Amino acid sequence: MTPDNPDRITFRKRPQQERSIQRVDAILSAAATLIAEKGVSAMKMTELAVVAAIPIGSVYQYFPDKGAIVRALLDRHAKLIQEKVEEAFSSVTSLDHAIELVCGMIDWYYSEFRGDPAYLGVWLGTDIDKDILQLNILHSNRVAEIFLTCIQPFLPAESRIDLKARTQLFSHLIGASVRFAIMSDDGMAKRMLGEWKQVIRTTLLAEPAL
Repeated sequence: MTPDNPDRITFRKRPQQERSIQRVDAILSAAATLIAEKGVSAMKMTELAVVAAIPIGSVYQYFPDKGAIVRALLDRHAKLIQEKVEEAFSSVTSLDHAIELVCGMIDWYYSEFRGDPAYLGVWLGTDIDKDILQLNILHSNRVAEIFLTCIQPFLPAESRIDLKARTQLFSHLIGASVRFAIMSDDGMAKRMLGEWKQVIRTTLLAEPAL
């Protein structure tokens, strides 16, 4: 799969009418419930149809396989995160301000998804399929692009940072660190994220050594 060819894990039939949209929502809600209970690997399409109270044929009408369902749930989470990032960084006033916004986003990210048991199941489900893993990477890179676009006007002309590479790396690491924190005890999670924010303040926009 590539960004220009995402067909393998997309809707088989895109919902248009209100009834179809409601069916897809029911399927995704049931999938989130099952993933929260038992994980992606253990979720069965037949079981999903029973929980959603929708004929199995209707499930396959919209989603060709389990990967497509995970992709749709992943897209929902990714869209929420990207919208929040765009909103937060639309008001950047300086590089120091941008760093503090990153740290604030980490706090929001953790608190938003700490209580969502389906979240980890969906994102950890990226391990079941290389195409879904690629979607995770594309999401991280999109977040990096939003951040880079917003801070570029404040960068000194003589900066030697390979900012595209660095922002993509940090975007991926931030997502991974928050998911690790969510799997940890709340007290330790906050301590770890506090340390991680100190690393970000020190290194995210530090000029490379000569």
